[in-house]
Amino acid sequence: MSLYVMKFGGSSVGDTERMKRVAKRIVEKQDEGHQCVVVVSAMGDTTDDLIDQAKLLNPEPPAREIDMLMTTGEQISMSLLSMAIHQLGRSAVSLTGWQAGFRTEPVHGKARITNILPDRVIAALKEGQIVIVAGFQGMTEDGEITTFGRGGSDTTAVSLAAAIQADVCEIYTDVDGIYSTDPRIVKCARKLTEISYDEMLELANLGAAVLHPRAVEYAKHHKVHLVVRSSFNYNEGTAVKEETSVEQGVVVSGIAYDKNVARISILGVEDIPGVLAQVFGALAEASVNVDIIVQSGVQDGKADFSFTTSLSECPQALEVIHGLKSRLPYRDVTSETNLVKVSIVGAGMISHPGVAAQMFDVISKQGVSIKMVSTSEIKTSCVIENGNLEQVVQALHTAYNLDTDAQVFVGGPQERR
Repeated sequence: MSLYVMKFGGSSVGDTERMKRVAKRIVEKQDEGHQCVVVVSAMGDTTDDLIDQAKLLNPEPPAREIDMLMTTGEQISMSLLSMAIHQLGRSAVSLTGWQAGFRTEPVHGKARITNILPDRVIAALKEGQIVIVAGFQGMTEDGEITTFGRGGSDTTAVSLAAAIQADVCEIYTDVDGIYSTDPRIVKCARKLTEISYDEMLELANLGAAVLHPRAVEYAKHHKVHLVVRSSFNYNEGTAVKEETSVEQGVVVSGIAYDKNVARISILGVEDIPGVLAQVFGALAEASVNVDIIVQSGVQDGKADFSFTTSLSECPQALEVIHGLKSRLPYRDVTSETNLVKVSIVGAGMISHPGVAAQMFDVISKQGVSIKMVSTSEIKTSCVIENGNLEQVVQALHTAYNLDTDAQVFVGGPQERR
């Protein structure tokens, strides 16, 4: 008997008919002789609807109360799914994140898991029950309810799989698996049969929305057998694993993009030791995440440098920079928001020179200027103007031979996790 963790996202449980279909699938898994722990997200657009209601009452609601509100969406899903399973004649029990043993740091909105005490989950499994756990949520040692941020149900599923030593963690979504790029942009995108943890982590961090980065980190660290597959059909999914077989001639495995990009430039800063430490230290204290950093040449003792951050954090970053001017004089500060980051990812890039040069050449032939560049062993990212996104992604996909043997995409709207 194998132990499965099965995670279903918001579109998979979006209404009662889909809920019935998910319940049937879980029962089928149990009929195959497996124990089942199920993690669920809020139904459909429930989370967005709750946020909209909150902001009608208070444009800047307290973070603690937002967490209290947000966790109700997953609790609705878990209880309804448990009822659907009972209707099929099976025993199931629903548990909130804290009942399932998730303990977190005392941060609202994006808490990290500090410990998992899954005694209640294990006890229910021993009684032959199907266990339904609300994703995205936990509790501090002081009894405060917290949430993990968007995509947090993925993290719930993978970390719980590690804690109970599950044989497999299946992430059910609205696509057949991991694709070489977004199949809504490139119709001939290739579905991957497998991908390494490192490649998937890069793709997730760079904008691929199928898996949350923290979930991939947990899977890599704890060697969780992770599979991404569709909840709408029985097609084989994509295995995320430690090592994968390298397909002949494939250097780049996937192309990701992130529209949530802003660039801030600080101009005319005194070129003295410690300047960058002051700026980025202040941003870190304000919990502003910084991605790409570029410093230009020095002229007359003054330097210019730029960095990227998320669109949502751009106003806060600008506020921090303006607050530094009294002790760190600069000539001007500017920001751009009509940007997108396009990235190529592939383990084969390590041993193949010229991959980045090819990317720059492909983008230039589209008549597109590259504003910033970032590289690592297995990825290269370019920041470009947003209006050129689709043509650049398609051109890169073709240039790196990812169109070959492409499969037909089967899927619906982007999954809510």
